[in-house]
Amino acid sequence: MKITSLELFTVPPRWLFLKISTDDGLAGWGEPVVEGHAATVAAAVREMEPYLIGQNPEHIQDIWQTLYRARFYRGGPVMMSAIAGVDQALWDIKGKRHGVPVYSLLGGPVRNRMRVYSWIGGDRPADVAEAALERKNAGFTAVKMNATEELHYVDSHAHVDMVLRRVQAVREAAGEAFGIAVDFHGRVHKPMAKVLARELEPYHLLFIEEPVLPENNEALRDIASATSTPIATGERMYSRWDFKSLLEAGYADILQPDLSHAGGITEVFKIAAMAEAYDVAIAPHCPLGPIALAACLQLDAVAHNAFIQEQSLGIHYNVGNDLLDYLVDPTVFAYDDGYVRLPDGPGLGIEVNEDVVREAAERGHAWRNPVWRLDDGAIAEW
Repeated sequence: MKITSLELFTVPPRWLFLKISTDDGLAGWGEPVVEGHAATVAAAVREMEPYLIGQNPEHIQDIWQTLYRARFYRGGPVMMSAIAGVDQALWDIKGKRHGVPVYSLLGGPVRNRMRVYSWIGGDRPADVAEAALERKNAGFTAVKMNATEELHYVDSHAHVDMVLRRVQAVREAAGEAFGIAVDFHGRVHKPMAKVLARELEPYHLLFIEEPVLPENNEALRDIASATSTPIATGERMYSRWDFKSLLEAGYADILQPDLSHAGGITEVFKIAAMAEAYDVAIAPHCPLGPIALAACLQLDAVAHNAFIQEQSLGIHYNVGNDLLDYLVDPTVFAYDDGYVRLPDGPGLGIEVNEDVVREAAERGHAWRNPVWRLDDGAIAEW
């Protein structure tokens, strides 16, 4: 069996799908994308084509190492996301060839379902209590919300109080047992991150996410000393080498590698094993499409330290098309009592509706994240 072709599809709302075909008629799907840079990642995937055509798609480890090591410049969001999508597609092919889900090829599942959480509030959190209650009534047991809008390095306590009021409203609406995660989204700088982490302590959060940007991970030491709330980070970290120093420092409780950014199933499997050795949980980042989520669930199935999974159904980014629109059988992601069952079909366990994908690719997208500025005119972190 040999790889014969690669096809890329830029589909709304902000995703990039990859189809890898072989000479025996099998095809695998991946989702290589950096949100806001789909065309850039597509170009990176095309540059990999000479390393892939004619290769045996079952040789996943060797192909991964070749794509990573055979070129002098490596790492970072674009290169690792391109590798991630290829890797997902290769695992999809391998599972289909052997008639088993990917997790069976990785040693078999350690669980039979995975807890999931839902997004509320959008970029500028509003009406979060009502949204949380809707998610609870829909069967979810946890939600995640953005903490803040724009913040200066040092800002007023009025902005802190706004965050606290929103979180309190969610807690009162959904109840004490309901999981609430608060995403700082890298919008908060160290001085205010310490304040927010401490002030949010009484709400018994599931975790606080990316309290500072990953380039400032050394600040997690001071933030961790201000709170007992678990600290999660890692969506903007792209390989086991990026996570190595974070684990050694010991201030992160939950790693959030993205299987469409951090080298795919092959690499995140290794990141999860590293985290387990440090007694750290993982909660893979995935505000993306169905192929990315399917890849996450294959990894969640075999990672003992995976405890909850992000998914994008109804997320504020999904305008025009949503998570289930590109699947032949959308019930594969049926959520029940806050959990989703593991996809047990061959490969990634989903069947992509290729006709819908091709039609949507005709429309494409040019998604970009907003550009925010502070009240003094300086650029703000989004």
